[in-house]
Amino acid sequence: MIRVIYGKKGSGKTKKIIDTANAAVKNCKGNLVFIDDDNRYMYDVDRDIRFVNATEYDVSSPEIFMGFISGIMAGNYDMEELFIDGFLRLVKSDIKDLEAFFAQLDALTAKTGCNVFLSIGAGDEEAPEYLKKYIVED
Repeated sequence: MIRVIYGKKGSGKTKKIIDTANAAVKNCKGNLVFIDDDNRYMYDVDRDIRFVNATEYDVSSPEIFMGFISGIMAGNYDMEELFIDGFLRLVKSDIKDLEAFFAQLDALTAKTGCNVFLSIGAGDEEAPEYLKKYIVED
């Protein structure tokens, strides 16, 4: 399952994804991983959640990021939840160009049973049609 927290800069996406991760750790029996593009929120995330700064691994495109995610899932056979903050900063792509990425991620989550939460910061533009089914409403 994929869930997207979508909104403008300053709309509280990072707080929401951190709160969601910290709440999930209480009921989770497997591993949880939080991926970000820097270490700024490392201490806001519960210590039982593995925090990963993806920029330390030279992630710079949707293809590399998909390999990165797949590798994390392969290395954690009992991974239940994956949280990704600042998704567009990590993949360095426009959201309109990522439909194939989301189709691949959807297939990966179906295969592994891992839930993936992403925060996506967009300007005033409306979310692309393919993305709307994943967006979490407040």
